[in-house]
Amino acid sequence: MTTTAELLADAFGRVREEVRAAVDGLTPEQLEFRADGAANSVAWLVWHLTRVQDDHIAEVAGIGQVWTEQGWADRFGLSIDRLDTGYGHDSEDVAAVRGVSADLLTEYYDAVHEQTIRYVRDLSDADLDRVVDERWDPPVTLAVRLVSVISDDLQHAGQAAFLRGVLQRA
Repeated sequence: MTTTAELLADAFGRVREEVRAAVDGLTPEQLEFRADGAANSVAWLVWHLTRVQDDHIAEVAGIGQVWTEQGWADRFGLSIDRLDTGYGHDSEDVAAVRGVSADLLTEYYDAVHEQTIRYVRDLSDADLDRVVDERWDPPVTLAVRLVSVISDDLQHAGQAAFLRGVLQRA
């Protein structure tokens, strides 16, 4: 019988695979490619999905974000607020995620993935009903938040993979 923890670890493992596949071997210039002036780049999509996962897991686990606690904000050196996750970014903000390598993106994702797995590996079914955000109606439970992160991550990883395909066909 599969446990809740095993199921969540598998889902986040699939995100990790998709992130790696989307950026593997791309140059910084390819990572910054945007299909038009208002589109997202592969770099922004992967940075954003990782920031959201980092932010949301840290919040529900009651721990610090990998981005700030492990020096990733400094390593990326972006001209945006250190706690920014990319939510609500406009075209100019998307363009600010530049000068990063595929290795830097995957290394940051790997660090967030490790923190995520450390957290989810001990969760039980009973933990999933805990309310983690009362700003919504109905309030958001841990289960809903985790599924939301996985869904958002996979959507953005799929968008990055699509852009990778566009680049490879060009």
